[in-house]
Amino acid sequence: LGFVSTIGVISLWFRDVSAEGALGGHHTFDVQRSLNMGVVLFIVSEIFFFVSIFWAYFHSALSPTVELGSQWPAPGVEPLNAFEIPLLNTILLLTSASSLTYAHHALINGNRKSCLIGFVVTLALAVTFTWFQALEYIEAPFTISDGAFGSTFFFSTGFHGIHVIIGTIFLTVALARITSYQLTDHHHLGFEGAALYWHFVDVVWLFLF
Repeated sequence: LGFVSTIGVISLWFRDVSAEGALGGHHTFDVQRSLNMGVVLFIVSEIFFFVSIFWAYFHSALSPTVELGSQWPAPGVEPLNAFEIPLLNTILLLTSASSLTYAHHALINGNRKSCLIGFVVTLALAVTFTWFQALEYIEAPFTISDGAFGSTFFFSTGFHGIHVIIGTIFLTVALARITSYQLTDHHHLGFEGAALYWHFVDVVWLFLF
């Protein structure tokens, strides 16, 4: 119930902010600056989340306990090959960052067609990344219950995967607003916020990789 309520409140807030900016004309310079600061502070709070996750990983990896045989990962746990699906996912995210930047510059320059193409490519890469991540979970030779390695792996990549899904939703909303002419070359605050969040997700993945 709490989760559903939170999603509902976020959705209504998203709707109101979009309507105010596109139809109400309430996004003055001060309002835009405040929204930008809110996005930055939100990302900073997310950084601390991931710092705690990395801390848990390195705490276990750099000083494995005797119960784990003083090895990392523990005996019997076979880690994934980083140069298979993880490398492919890295290429997908880096490419999506490039296509999103291309879409941003196209929007600023008034090239609507190129902007839409860049957006569609970015969203396609995002969905493909999520698909391969799910496939990796299915084929992983260990589970979340396989000690500290399994729990930190699935929690960190799963937490990041949730952020990818959220970022995909943000970008989808931005694309819908562009197609309905709510975002233009001189007024695209929602796009910039979604793009900043997506680049944050990309950088976090590089550390996870």
